[in-house]
Amino acid sequence: MCGIAGTYRWPDGKAVTDRLTDILAHRGPDGAGRYSHPAGDGEVHLGHRRLAIIDLSGTGAQPMVSGGLALTYNGELYNAPELRAELAAAGVRFRGTSDTEVLLEAWRRWGTDCLPRLRGMFAFAVFDERTGDLVLARDQLGIKPLFLLRRGAGLVFASELKALAAVSGGSLQVDHGALVASLLYYWVPDSRCAFREAEKLPPGSWLKCRADGRVERGRFWNLKDVAAEARERAQSGEQPDVAAVVEESTRRHMLSDVPVAAFLSGGLDSSYLTALAARHQPGISAYTIGFRAEDARFEAMPDDLRYARQVAGRFGVDLHEIEIAPNVLDLLPRMTYHLDEPIGDPAAINTFLICSAAREAGVKVMLSGMGADELFAGYRKHLANLLALRYQRVPRPLRRGLSAAVDRLPVATARRGYRSVRFAKRFLSFADLPEETAFRRSYTMYDQDELLALVDPDLAGTVDDVLTEHADVYQDNDLDDFVNRMCLGDARMFLPGLNLAYTDRSSMAASTEVRVPYVDVEVVRAAFAVPGDRKIVGRQGKAVLKEAAASVLPREIVYRPKGLFSAPLRAWMSRDLAPLVREVVHDGVLVRSGFLRRDALARMVAEDAAGQRDFSKHLWHVLTLEYWYRDATSGSGQSTRLTA
Repeated sequence: MCGIAGTYRWPDGKAVTDRLTDILAHRGPDGAGRYSHPAGDGEVHLGHRRLAIIDLSGTGAQPMVSGGLALTYNGELYNAPELRAELAAAGVRFRGTSDTEVLLEAWRRWGTDCLPRLRGMFAFAVFDERTGDLVLARDQLGIKPLFLLRRGAGLVFASELKALAAVSGGSLQVDHGALVASLLYYWVPDSRCAFREAEKLPPGSWLKCRADGRVERGRFWNLKDVAAEARERAQSGEQPDVAAVVEESTRRHMLSDVPVAAFLSGGLDSSYLTALAARHQPGISAYTIGFRAEDARFEAMPDDLRYARQVAGRFGVDLHEIEIAPNVLDLLPRMTYHLDEPIGDPAAINTFLICSAAREAGVKVMLSGMGADELFAGYRKHLANLLALRYQRVPRPLRRGLSAAVDRLPVATARRGYRSVRFAKRFLSFADLPEETAFRRSYTMYDQDELLALVDPDLAGTVDDVLTEHADVYQDNDLDDFVNRMCLGDARMFLPGLNLAYTDRSSMAASTEVRVPYVDVEVVRAAFAVPGDRKIVGRQGKAVLKEAAASVLPREIVYRPKGLFSAPLRAWMSRDLAPLVREVVHDGVLVRSGFLRRDALARMVAEDAAGQRDFSKHLWHVLTLEYWYRDATSGSGQSTRLTA
């Protein structure tokens, strides 16, 4: 796991690449490398920061140059042993044991045809000295990031957006369309980028820059097609063995020359992975989080620590517990910097603190249960949208009466919050809506009118564009299964846009690699071969995964209420963060620039303080957006004029 950067036919490319690489030092503290070569009428420069995981010797150093090819690569290939054997049988002689060398030789033999054969997480750039071509590629599911910026025939790329922003001399303009999208979702979709000009290479795709100035793009893996093919196999009678697929993926994700540890929240996903990993690495370390008792009580949070301790004791896991208290909110500016784009999920802080503690203990690699909820329908929104179909059959007068009664209920008093009321209000906000709109409202922050009231009136067209984009992505499939349509929407938007993004940035900020065994091409194929009525059974989400886990874990863990990898936001907002919220609402840069409207923010604060509505998540995201916007527009001479 590493940081990669480079330039292609870019002015002052060597100095730019050096600076890009230095900015990414936290991603790879174990080594640094540079490579330069003529390319057409210019030069190519590749940079690399190394976090040594496999082949710790110098033969794994990068950029790796061999036989006219140069590679800078970020990731891990979990099928590297099989690819190595196949290439060796064809006569390839390897100098070391790194998967980097396997990737380079696979590229030499198969070119872009090697890409669908790769099983792992990756983003890389490979340069061919003979043709002068540079190719960028990103893994199938968007686990690893790759940002790029093109100007004329030139290109600059890096693992993190902050690096591109730093070398642009303040010339990158904020894309207010991306910020509108971030308000809706509390993250920036993978299809958008917070700065104009810059872009993210899409998952499962490649981009080739030719020496003559031409640029080609290609796609080697499409999640929509994979889901459709899996569904067809299932309809023909093929049924995946989910337990076998998950165990095999977990075993592959243990491939490492350094110790591997695990996240252990006490929930199903992390507990299952930790139990499977303990089979292959007895005594494996695991890390979990807890909160101040008063915060957990106010938030009515489940006691996840109890379950984490139970799993650890049963499987001989060395458990490390970390308490998150409000003083960690000093991390907010630092986390905003590392997250690259405005991401309003406090789970990013949890990830950073866990990875920091693991790193201090000498751990470089962590396993995460990320992805199981998206692929196997484990979120409350999945069940809620199914229940909404039944709710719509209730006579309309009864629905109106119920909605009016729930609307009058408080979500909190001065001493505690009421989660059941929050859930009820959330459910009724979308239960009467059509499928795509209901699904969007079940997990986004605002409806259309609320979003229009919050942002500058000149951005009304941008709001329409953002909502249309969600509809286009959600409806772009031929699946006849409502549950799997939701899972596909999550796997294409929610997973790469939020969960994988904050996991990568937060873990790499602590120089730690996080692996996600559920976010694996074979697990994905198996997941979409499972019909929706086996994913949600009665009121049980992830039913098929629970069946698989029940052969390993105690039923108390498998069928416990869903845990939360989050933070007690209502407690923090009503106490520790209240002064900061007031400052941002009344005199923040977002308000002064005109992007956000002070009156709408003030109403949110008043309703939240009165306990009538729960806007804690919304206001937390406004804080993250404020900090990001300050950094993006300060000291660069950049105009804050609204442009979408």
